[in-house]
Amino acid sequence: MTLRQAVEVALKENPDLVLARLDEQKAQESVRIAKDPFVPKVYAGSGAAKVWGYPSSIEGAAPAIIQSRTDMALFNRPKSFELARVRENARTAAIATQSKSDEIAFQTASLFLDAQQMMRNVQSLKPEMESLEQVGQAVKLRVEEGRALPIENKRVAADLARAHQRYEAAGDDLEYAQASLAVVLGFPAGDRVRPVDEERATPEIPATEQAALEQAFENSKELRRLESQLQAKGFEVREYKSTPLPIVNLVAQYSLLAKSNYQDFFTHFQRNNGELGVAITIPLLTGSAPKAMAAQARLDILELRTQMNQTRNRIQLDTQKSYQDLQKAEASQNVARLDLDYAREQVSVLLAQLGEGRATEQQVEDSRLNEQERWIVFYDAQHGVEKAKLSLLRLTGALLAALR
Repeated sequence: MTLRQAVEVALKENPDLVLARLDEQKAQESVRIAKDPFVPKVYAGSGAAKVWGYPSSIEGAAPAIIQSRTDMALFNRPKSFELARVRENARTAAIATQSKSDEIAFQTASLFLDAQQMMRNVQSLKPEMESLEQVGQAVKLRVEEGRALPIENKRVAADLARAHQRYEAAGDDLEYAQASLAVVLGFPAGDRVRPVDEERATPEIPATEQAALEQAFENSKELRRLESQLQAKGFEVREYKSTPLPIVNLVAQYSLLAKSNYQDFFTHFQRNNGELGVAITIPLLTGSAPKAMAAQARLDILELRTQMNQTRNRIQLDTQKSYQDLQKAEASQNVARLDLDYAREQVSVLLAQLGEGRATEQQVEDSRLNEQERWIVFYDAQHGVEKAKLSLLRLTGALLAALR
């Protein structure tokens, strides 16, 4: 897969992100539950019964052939604030899902770059081993001819064994990185995802450290999540404080009565019986629980404000460090590029000198080995720059836009 393809698959199939979306859906359903008191409900049934004496049913209503009733809240401040709180919690869940998406995108891109770098290392170490084998043959020949000491064979053998060890270790690391990438994308652990090179646009990085910091504060989903939680706690405080307020419900009822139940007790009988009005409940003594719960919510607000201050300080420090790490990585990449250019030029010079008889094959092979090492160092430095950019883009909230 390319990096873009890997990120798209991860945003659809990653298990942690799927769980976050399910939590978000549950939060949305909680809004429907909180709205229930303000939605009219209709119940229908029969209150027919055999009556001995005054006509009444077990529930206290008049016995009826068919009966229907409805009720809904017209004015209920505690439930209104509860609905506002649940809506804010749903918004918090949505922000958490967005934050999880950023986290998964960063994890995917980071593992992708790691696997890609390990592939480059493996590809660079293989020609290094081949060069060492050629050097070993040349040294062995010189030792046999008496033009080199026998100890040179041991030196070359140790170098070759070290190269084989590095190659095998790099292969194992590559295998693990590809398996880890597969798991992040939602595939089984036995699968492997092989990174494929592609032309990627250079992501736009803030020009200055201050610009990066301002962008990080503006786009921080963690701050938005804490602000949403703070808003929800404010509604919770108001919910508990509104407990002493009156509650007004709309009530309506229709009954189809049976004449036989009433003719012995009433001089006038009306078969269709209906009621429409409001039920007002005035709390007189609500106990100590609402005040205590309001006090707890206020303490939660103080905790959230403290967390917001801590988060702001951490974002500032992380952004400053990330920006500085990027500058250091770019400086290291520049040095590695200069070393690589020098090593490549040195190989060209020695090849020319070899043709003129002024250099030996041993010197050429050593310079080629040095060039291979410089390539590995350069790839590592390039990898460091890409990882530093990812980290900075994640903090500034521009990661997903850059990867897509």
